[in-house]
Amino acid sequence: MRTNLRTAHRSATAGTADGPAAEPGSVRKSREGAGATTPVDGRETLTRRRLLTTALAVGAAAPLGLTGPARASSGAPAPARLTLPAPTGPYPVGTVALHLVDTARPDPVAGPGRHRELMAGVWYPARDVERYPLAPWMSAGALRELLASAGFPADAVQVPLTAGHQGAPARWCGRELPVVVFSHGAHSHRGDHTVIVQELASHGYAVVTVDHTYDAFTEFPDGRVLVPLRDPQHALGPADFAADIRFVLDRVDDLAAGRDPDAGRRPLPAGLAGAIDPRRTGMFGWSKGGTATARVMLDDPRVRAGLSLDGPMLPAVTGDLDRPFMMMTAEFTRAREPGVAEFWTHLRGWRLDVRAEGAVHASYGDNQVLIPQLAEAVGMSDEELRDRIGTLAPDRAVRIQQAYPLAFFDLHLRHRRGHLLDGPSRAFPEVTFLP
Repeated sequence: MRTNLRTAHRSATAGTADGPAAEPGSVRKSREGAGATTPVDGRETLTRRRLLTTALAVGAAAPLGLTGPARASSGAPAPARLTLPAPTGPYPVGTVALHLVDTARPDPVAGPGRHRELMAGVWYPARDVERYPLAPWMSAGALRELLASAGFPADAVQVPLTAGHQGAPARWCGRELPVVVFSHGAHSHRGDHTVIVQELASHGYAVVTVDHTYDAFTEFPDGRVLVPLRDPQHALGPADFAADIRFVLDRVDDLAAGRDPDAGRRPLPAGLAGAIDPRRTGMFGWSKGGTATARVMLDDPRVRAGLSLDGPMLPAVTGDLDRPFMMMTAEFTRAREPGVAEFWTHLRGWRLDVRAEGAVHASYGDNQVLIPQLAEAVGMSDEELRDRIGTLAPDRAVRIQQAYPLAFFDLHLRHRRGHLLDGPSRAFPEVTFLP
């Protein structure tokens, strides 16, 4: 398995490219928030501390650092070039960033008269993509802050490119596109599950990703870069994430009606406005975002199906839910986390709980394929690598990420019934269906 973890990412990438908050007014580029933890529960805090010990987990819920002091930029080797696997769907992918302002919610961190701002991305099937550049995995400014927070020089890695073509015109796929909204984990960013996001878009979904401001590394159109912040007075919990998502769902309604929700009225890609079907909306999230997914579904009937990627379901989620819900668990299993076990008892509709053998908390996201590439660049030991990504081979993790969320949303938003979710599959022997 040592060899597999170091080499499997090559085949996986072949083909392509609760709380933050900080001192009020802290919109500066800083290293604060690097080690802050979200009060989800003790095990998640321990996971984040363990991750902070050795590698830059690009896309993790907290930036990771190397053992030993960071190397100075002068005389350092060339930046590590990280790559993401290509999606498997029949359509090329387009993407556009949106700057959203919620005028109904004041922003006490930004100061009097300011309202909550969010950066979001829309991913969708596209056409005529050749003239449109590939989108970076995250903005250069946000990546610099992520690196700085871990004690790295700003040029330690090159920003990975995604399969999304910036601003490409949307493709008409026969009817309006079903929608899936994504919520990231604590101290992360909206790009940290791009493998899943672009996979769904390549199969005909519109996927909306969101940076939860003050719990994310994010950059706004005017150049402001915000980082996860420390001040517990402004810590964000799953309920705050859920409030962000409900606001974003309103903006999805705007898009469906042909309106441009961008605060700066930057033009939308051709064909995107009016191409979305809000009556077929799903949601997924990782970690705190998984808990937020459950909370959104309890409060907002617009979300018809929800998927949690190792969400701890803390604070306890106790309301009954009669719509489809799927859990892909790793560390926060029903056997180990009472909050997850309690939530399971309140699922009154279609439900499923699966776990991939060897998976750890970050295994169902981009970390699983990016960290092994970084490990080679920085000389991480096999033991350190296994501590960060478990023993689930990256190429297998990518296949699982591409197959299971798609099968779930196809079943419940498109009524396309396959057999992957019926029970254990010979194609995925690592995946156990938990009774």
